[in-house]
Amino acid sequence: MKRRTFIQSAAWAGVGTNFAVSPKPEKALIFLFQGDSITDGNRGRSLDPNHIMGHGYAYSVASRIGADFPEAGFTFYNRGISGNKITDLQKRWETDTLNLKPDVLSILIGINDTNAVINKSAEASTVAEFENIYRSLLTASRSANPDILFVLGIPFVYPVGKRAEQWEQWREDTNNRQAVVRKLAGEFDAVVVDYPAVFDKAMKKAPTEYWIWDGIHPTVFAHELMAREWMKQVGKRLRFLK
Repeated sequence: MKRRTFIQSAAWAGVGTNFAVSPKPEKALIFLFQGDSITDGNRGRSLDPNHIMGHGYAYSVASRIGADFPEAGFTFYNRGISGNKITDLQKRWETDTLNLKPDVLSILIGINDTNAVINKSAEASTVAEFENIYRSLLTASRSANPDILFVLGIPFVYPVGKRAEQWEQWREDTNNRQAVVRKLAGEFDAVVVDYPAVFDKAMKKAPTEYWIWDGIHPTVFAHELMAREWMKQVGKRLRFLK
């Protein structure tokens, strides 16, 4: 079955029916997680399968899907790199994304772009530049695989630690980049994973620091919430994940 047929059937399977059991995957999909330190999760840089996915949400997602569908032959890659901005992704896009030929491409990027602006880094990009580069990366990926499923994570920040010192700047710039991600998700028919909404809800049960210890990086507990939300939203398109 061709990729397009698979994605369409996965997206619409069960609509208008009373299936008691979710449809099974029909293709050995390649899942790729891209981004910065939140995705990186201190992943190994070798082929050691014990550490290759890191210890964050990408690890949790891959472990669940891989354990539930061992017969499917899925492949999982984590290519998040700590400190990366959108321009860093651009520099390594061919090697770390296109050459891996992903069917499902999950991206979480943007907070280091905000950090660069606040710290007045020479490598800082404006929101408009962020949008243009991000769009070019998605366009290149879709050109390489017309049936690719994009999963775009909404970046987040909270007034904890150093982030509280210049909070209004952090909040405004991050909000602007969040809007860009939502806009691009609409353009590219992507799955949106609204991490800030998940954390905002969770913070009614426990303090911000319990979930995002320094205003940017999730704790173990928050990574679990990210993985749950990722599975929930992607499961609406890849129905076998239900």
